[in-house]
Amino acid sequence: MRITFMGTGTSQGVPLIGCDCDICRSNDVRDERLRSSILISYENRNILIDAGPDFRQQMLREQVTNLDAILLTHEHKDHIGGLDDVRAFNYIQNKPMDIFAEKRVNDLLQSRDFAYVVERKDYPGIPKMIFHDIENKPFKINSVEVQPIRGLHDKLPVFGFRIKNIAYITDMNYISEEEIKKLYNLEVLIITALRIKKHISHFNLEESLEIIKKLKPKKAYLTHISHKLGFYTDLIKILPENIYPAYDGLKIEI
Repeated sequence: MRITFMGTGTSQGVPLIGCDCDICRSNDVRDERLRSSILISYENRNILIDAGPDFRQQMLREQVTNLDAILLTHEHKDHIGGLDDVRAFNYIQNKPMDIFAEKRVNDLLQSRDFAYVVERKDYPGIPKMIFHDIENKPFKINSVEVQPIRGLHDKLPVFGFRIKNIAYITDMNYISEEEIKKLYNLEVLIITALRIKKHISHFNLEESLEIIKKLKPKKAYLTHISHKLGFYTDLIKILPENIYPAYDGLKIEI
């Protein structure tokens, strides 16, 4: 299994428009963060988790030429805003893109954000998608089993996902003890760490480190990072052993 970090930034990315802080002006490319997303390559399948506004740029950067499915954690724009660009894969693969999300999210996509996809199916050039409703129980994308992890993003129910021995948790500030049980015995845990200061809808650094300490994955990577967490070079020095700040384009093999 290979994981590619397509983006590791928060909803506004890093640098932020109009911001002249030291992080946003950094010359280190590891401090430049597109909206968060990962690509999982496993059993000859490419599965993307979230397709934010930087989807096109991320696909071009990593030279992705085939994509089997997209998993969506929730309906916020920084996680769905790039879905129109699945058109390229429609042309290349000559089939609609499979979108997996809970019913609330799929309903919103079809009635609000991408209503034109279902309203004018005969219109040339629109993206073609098949929306699969998922629940909080294991399901399969072809032969790949996916275990959803329920959490809260402030008061919004969202999903993280576990595939084999890796898990991806972003845009959460609460996971119940029952859901935490799904996250033991991991090779890799990828988890949001928005900033130092506590946040209403995301784990901050301290909270993420507490979860990592409890779960004891072999390795953990921090993502969905804002410009308020600090420089990559400073973070890597202070983090405990086997915990790393992820950065755009990072690839890990499991």
